[in-house]
Amino acid sequence: MGRDKTELVEALNHDNVVMRLESLEKLMGKIRAGEVESPVRGDFVNNHIHTTYSFSPYSPAKAVWMAYNAGLATAGIMDHDSVGGAREFIEAGRIAGLATTIGVECRADFSGTPLNGRRINNPDQNSVAYIALHGIPHTQIDRVRDFFAPCVGKRNLRNCRMVDKINRLFNPYGIALDFEKDVAPVSRSSEGGSITERHLMFALSHKLVEKFGRGRRLFSFLKNTLELDISPKIEKYLSDSDNAFYEYDLLGLLKSELISSIYIDASDECPNVKDVLELSKKTGSIAAYAYLGDVGESVTGDKKSQKFEDDYIELLFEVIADLGFEAVTYMPSRNSMPQLEKVRALCERYGLFQISGEDINSPRQPFVCEALKNSAFQNLIDSTWALIGHEAEATEDLEKGMFSGRTVRKYPTLEERIRVYSEIGKRAIGYGR
Repeated sequence: MGRDKTELVEALNHDNVVMRLESLEKLMGKIRAGEVESPVRGDFVNNHIHTTYSFSPYSPAKAVWMAYNAGLATAGIMDHDSVGGAREFIEAGRIAGLATTIGVECRADFSGTPLNGRRINNPDQNSVAYIALHGIPHTQIDRVRDFFAPCVGKRNLRNCRMVDKINRLFNPYGIALDFEKDVAPVSRSSEGGSITERHLMFALSHKLVEKFGRGRRLFSFLKNTLELDISPKIEKYLSDSDNAFYEYDLLGLLKSELISSIYIDASDECPNVKDVLELSKKTGSIAAYAYLGDVGESVTGDKKSQKFEDDYIELLFEVIADLGFEAVTYMPSRNSMPQLEKVRALCERYGLFQISGEDINSPRQPFVCEALKNSAFQNLIDSTWALIGHEAEATEDLEKGMFSGRTVRKYPTLEERIRVYSEIGKRAIGYGR
């Protein structure tokens, strides 16, 4: 039985989507039959789970399985420039009986705003910020896909140029990457997925392990030859040849320490923020600014200590409110309480919907955000159910969405809309029965 379950879980990352969903069906059948233990379900939520359609160890079906087994009450897909995994995620949620939301994340150009020239929430480039569309109505998936398709194509041109820079850096050591042979295969680009800097670093990780093997020899190359700054925690991971997550830990180090050497600024692949907001309006999605905040120790292990929005956060909120953002998404586990208290107060001042988003793209990251046990963050659980209610209603009719003109006239305050749509979301999946 254990092997049978293990094989089914492994098949959740099969190349064929039908096989992935069939494996999930069989696993859930075993849970219903009592052959596999059912996890304890809680109130935890997460609206920012990456899948293999951007960068992640998890297919959409595997991501739902992981969320279900972690005890999440809801799960949200959030891939870079891609909704390629959205329908699989929705179906996987239906199979698992797990409430889901779908979204897309992109880097948007803020150069035409008062934030021009500032380091916003992008570690690599000024005047460009990560933003998200949440609660995309299911009838609008193709429209969102078509909007981002040119961005993905342009991004790959820049990816190829960055591969060239990687090769110039590593050719002296007998290491070379081929975009089509080494990078594209570790993505789902052929199925509508995107290729990010993480894919480049992941492909490079495989090449480095192939050249030096796992353990001390590779660590010595990284530390003494490349002279990378390696923390004691990462040193422990990379010195362990039996580390199951070796390439992912190596990826995190390379992204943190090498990106600045090979990064090329994104330009025409980044849509203007106003165009993304227009897409959000037309599709009935909820546009959210992704607050990062000044970083100390990186939760994801691939960001250096760095300053971001906190020094000008009042201006930031003025700008995003003026542009027409409806929400702010943030990670309670990533920031200090003073940072979060400031963000929450500004959200309330500007009437911005607050969304919980714990960025999942590494096997070391837990799906459960323990910070949500704090009663101060109950609003993020309520808002997630409201997001689910919005997605269900807007899928039926865009004018029934949470931020449509008709809805705002009917329920003028955000607080009232959250209450109403939270109840709709819970009813939609029979929560609490």
